[in-house]
Amino acid sequence: MSLLPDGTSPRHPSFVPVHRERFANISEEIFAALLTLYGVAWTYEPLEFPLAWNERGEPTRAFRPDFYLPATHTFIELTVLEQRLVTKKNRKVREFRALYPEIAIQVVYRGDFLALARRHGVDVTSVNPQAA
Repeated sequence: MSLLPDGTSPRHPSFVPVHRERFANISEEIFAALLTLYGVAWTYEPLEFPLAWNERGEPTRAFRPDFYLPATHTFIELTVLEQRLVTKKNRKVREFRALYPEIAIQVVYRGDFLALARRHGVDVTSVNPQAA
């Protein structure tokens, strides 16, 4: 197993950076660390997309995807909500796709995120199932 530049192993929990003030929850922090581990450039919540407007044309509802991957021009929406609770988020993603069909977006659901984290030896017991 190769080591990271700081000498830690990718399976060692210390590879997750501690920047919680930047992220809405620990799952986003872990996901960002995994992207970084694989050398994937990312930006956190760089843009907000209006989904609804009032009669004056002012946005009344918006969607801000969690990550943007500039190399592939893709937005990533991470959700660790239990499957029965993702309806609202799925609706926003459908609206986003309808309004902005030229913009790529992928949703990473709880099961996929947990499997990815576990595969890298990350303790996911701290991931709040109601977060994101």
